[in-house]
Amino acid sequence: MRPLIVIGNWKMNGSLASNQDWVKTVARGMESGMPAGRKFVVCPPFPYLSQCAGMIKEHSLAFLSLGAQDVSAQSSGAYTGEVAASMLKEMGCSYVIVGHSECRLLHHEVDEVVAAKALEVLDNGMTPVICVGETADERNSGRAQEIVCGQVAKQVSVLQDRLADCLIAYEPVWAIGTGKVASAQVVQDMHRAIRLQLAEFDEDVASHVGILYGGSVKPDNAVELFAMPDIDGGLVGGASLNPQDFLAICQA
Repeated sequence: MRPLIVIGNWKMNGSLASNQDWVKTVARGMESGMPAGRKFVVCPPFPYLSQCAGMIKEHSLAFLSLGAQDVSAQSSGAYTGEVAASMLKEMGCSYVIVGHSECRLLHHEVDEVVAAKALEVLDNGMTPVICVGETADERNSGRAQEIVCGQVAKQVSVLQDRLADCLIAYEPVWAIGTGKVASAQVVQDMHRAIRLQLAEFDEDVASHVGILYGGSVKPDNAVELFAMPDIDGGLVGGASLNPQDFLAICQA
């Protein structure tokens, strides 16, 4: 049975004060417990990892793990502005997002770079959250599954059996931060296609890999999304900034 996983990606948002309020609110909201078989992760910007790690420890939030929004494909060296996986591990991270659509667009990341980052994360004992997804033009042209399954196949070619220790996040680019939401059935169909693509490599791996949805997940659509057989949770952007919304999604 795959656990339901909810990951909050704050992107370039937050402050020392608001972060503190967020953690306190989430701690209070989860005091009475959460449904069994679920995992929760928060991914703040790099400068706030230490603060959030400290607060998670201070409040004894065993149910909440720390994650990072990106990582370098290099382990160390003259890479100004980059952050190594070993550094994230040292800060207390358990999860790292790689290949987010914004990084693919703004930093021109290709699948081979995403796979290299995932390997760095794995080599440092953390779980990579590998993002895949199609643009509006690719979906409108009827090539959505072809594009996404092609991205997954490239990860398979590099990561092989190590995929069993990864998460995949399907994030349709056209639904991120736009307010547009794919129907639960459309998302389920894509998640199923991703799982079948993984099964071409190894059916056992395919049955165990968690596939999250990352396109405008909100409290009002989370219940329907998470009820689908191949949707194993969410990579939540804007809604994760509001602790009450994040709690509602975690409870969905």
